[in-house]
Amino acid sequence: MPSRRPHTPKPRPSPAASLGQTTAGPPPVGKPWRIVLRSPKHTHRLGRCLGALLQGGEVLALFGELGAGKTSLVKGIADGLLAEPTEVSSPTFTLIHEYQGRLPLVHTDLYRLTSAQLENTGLNDYVDGHTVTAIEWADRWGAGLPSDRLDVHLSHRPPATRCAILTARGPAARRLLGALRSRFAADRPTRAAQQTRVQSSRPRRAPH
Repeated sequence: MPSRRPHTPKPRPSPAASLGQTTAGPPPVGKPWRIVLRSPKHTHRLGRCLGALLQGGEVLALFGELGAGKTSLVKGIADGLLAEPTEVSSPTFTLIHEYQGRLPLVHTDLYRLTSAQLENTGLNDYVDGHTVTAIEWADRWGAGLPSDRLDVHLSHRPPATRCAILTARGPAARRLLGALRSRFAADRPTRAAQQTRVQSSRPRRAPH
């Protein structure tokens, strides 16, 4: 059974984290991708496109303050992996959540852990070349993060949107990011489909 730990307040992110930067690790490979997410559905769609591209063994390092959309993104990733997205929740009290789709997905939250405690979690065992690992508050792992990973920085953008900055740190992550940009653009609803949804949502007038 996963260990349970007492609740402690989450720290606020550093200014560097809010800008999509990390304090340790390899330099970015290629240009980061900055995207505005205008709704929770938009965040879910980004995660779903990402999940559909995963082949196993990827590490997704998630950064962002409370409510920035990290868990919403993971729900989309689970959807893209053909796992049940409604089962995904933030690992607030249970350190590691595991979901089974076409690939195993591990979702963890490190904000309460020190570097010394991380050594006893067994998290390294999941970085096995087959399991997809999504890590919230990944900065807590510091230099222990794999060098080839995709960093995802999420932040609030007033009044009700979010900003995501995706940074590849390694050649495999660079290929994944390039494929994600193409898939996300292709997955965008067409104008005709958007108009159809609007029309179908309008109430129909009763016949005279």
